[in-house]
Amino acid sequence: MFTGIIAAVGRITRVVPESADPNAGVRLTIDAGSLPLGGVAIGDSIAIAGACMTAVVIDGSTLEFDVSRESLDHTTGLDAEGDVNLEKALRFGDRLDGHLVSGHVDGTGIVVRFAVTGESWTLIVRAPLTLARFIALKGSIAIDGVSLTINAVDDHESGCDFSINLIPHTVAVTTLRHLQLGDRVNLEIDTIARYVERMLGSGTVVQSPQEIIAAA
Repeated sequence: MFTGIIAAVGRITRVVPESADPNAGVRLTIDAGSLPLGGVAIGDSIAIAGACMTAVVIDGSTLEFDVSRESLDHTTGLDAEGDVNLEKALRFGDRLDGHLVSGHVDGTGIVVRFAVTGESWTLIVRAPLTLARFIALKGSIAIDGVSLTINAVDDHESGCDFSINLIPHTVAVTTLRHLQLGDRVNLEIDTIARYVERMLGSGTVVQSPQEIIAAA
């Protein structure tokens, strides 16, 4: 699990296909930048642009990851050189300054507005219909791994456009500062919304502990 509070901006410096098979994944080499790697070991999880990946090589401040074709097909920004948001996995006892983020990207959205508004920035992202029902006013969402609060939602036939207010600090310390119109971003919906949808969609009535005991 993660918090959506970005610890550092690293950079993908190399992308190498695992094989000639077009369905193969890639090996990513990342310069972790200022990410503190003390205590990080091979096999540990790191969120890269919001996607949870396993470190397979650690060499100083350089990390390597194997990224499957499945992950590449459902994310953006993991198949080319460039800056990426980085966060180490949450430990029990750590402060939860953002919201609970699993690092399991649900899909991608498209930037339809990114502009200065007063002292802050307004970011509007178009989400697909498959994710729109999970996006709510004042709810939480992770964009490229950044924990953010939704300020407005505009539903339409193909999904929804949701608005985020970004303070200057968030823009300065994450890759969101590079966004341009038409860019794709990784989206992870709030974990609570995911389970509520599953329970309501299944038609299953959730019993209380007392009801379960009485039926035993």
